[in-house]
Amino acid sequence: MAGSRALLRQFPLLLPQNRQGTAYEGFVTAQGRDFHIRVLLPEDLQLKNARIECSWSLKKILHRYQHILKQRLHSCPDLVSFMVELRTVLEIALKNTQDLHVPRPPEYYSCLVRDLEILGWNKVAYVDTGLTTVKLKAEDSCGRQHLITLKLNAKYPTEPPDCLVDFPVQFAISWMPQNSLLDIYNQFLAALESLKEFWDVLDEIDGKTWVLEPENPTRSATARRIAIGNNVSVNVEVDPHHPNMLPECYFLGADHAVAPLRTKLNNNMHLWDPEISLLQNLKDLLEIEFPSRAVLEKSDFARDCGICYAYRLDGAAPDQVCDEPRCGQPFHQACLYEWLQGLPTSRQSFNVIFGECPYCNKPLTLKSSTKKL
Repeated sequence: MAGSRALLRQFPLLLPQNRQGTAYEGFVTAQGRDFHIRVLLPEDLQLKNARIECSWSLKKILHRYQHILKQRLHSCPDLVSFMVELRTVLEIALKNTQDLHVPRPPEYYSCLVRDLEILGWNKVAYVDTGLTTVKLKAEDSCGRQHLITLKLNAKYPTEPPDCLVDFPVQFAISWMPQNSLLDIYNQFLAALESLKEFWDVLDEIDGKTWVLEPENPTRSATARRIAIGNNVSVNVEVDPHHPNMLPECYFLGADHAVAPLRTKLNNNMHLWDPEISLLQNLKDLLEIEFPSRAVLEKSDFARDCGICYAYRLDGAAPDQVCDEPRCGQPFHQACLYEWLQGLPTSRQSFNVIFGECPYCNKPLTLKSSTKKL
């Protein structure tokens, strides 16, 4: 309820279309222009699975920023935060679209070239032919490579460039008209170091466990789905500001396999030690060893969906497992839901469908909102 009020205050032209708060339609305003938009949330209200529909003109304006908006859908905690991010990106997109038609004065080019020389051309990864987009490269203290993309408008350096980074948190620069690209670069380096522990945590997970999702994580990705055993995994959401604290954990798999893990996590939660690594803490609390990349292949514990016979479906791995220990067949949620809907013996009540496993005929219940068997 509080979230709806906050959304109404920030975006009075975007109105809920149902009581569940899963559909919103209206307009987002940027630079005095209103753009039609529709936001469709899943029943569990998870932003990462939301669908954004918009007018053709808005889609064209945001075309170059699609990857950023997808990242924000995964990282923003609620719809209000995402809409604020969307409006910010739209402002940048509109400004850059207008800047394409604004001629640069000679002082712009001389100032930019001077700033690049002061910074050092060895730190420049890319400059477009119009000298309006610059990508700078940097290496953090752990040797990780990073890029920052600068979109400069015709009033540079009176106005700062727009900065695009692959960060899990917002990156805002401090800027004065007398500043240069070197100042932005130094702020970029400082931000990299502030995120060092966060990336250390995720690099250890990526290097020592089998990560099922995301398949190719970006530096802004805060979640990892880690394989525990045969069709059993845990999804951890790491806080970029407090990476060594207990993360939000969500277990996936058959109930007989994940219930003991939930119990161990709840019983041992008080043993969490922020002085040791997040991965070691998870091992200690869950009293397990994660499958090692050194001795096991992903195929040893990641089986294909029993309906579509593929492992990846629209980028997602199977996340439903038959609870019968002798079966344990995994399925994609979408595949299983469609299969059950097609059976004359299945019955549905709101978002819950009751049916039988396609392999062993064990009764199962599929909740489309929580995506759990």
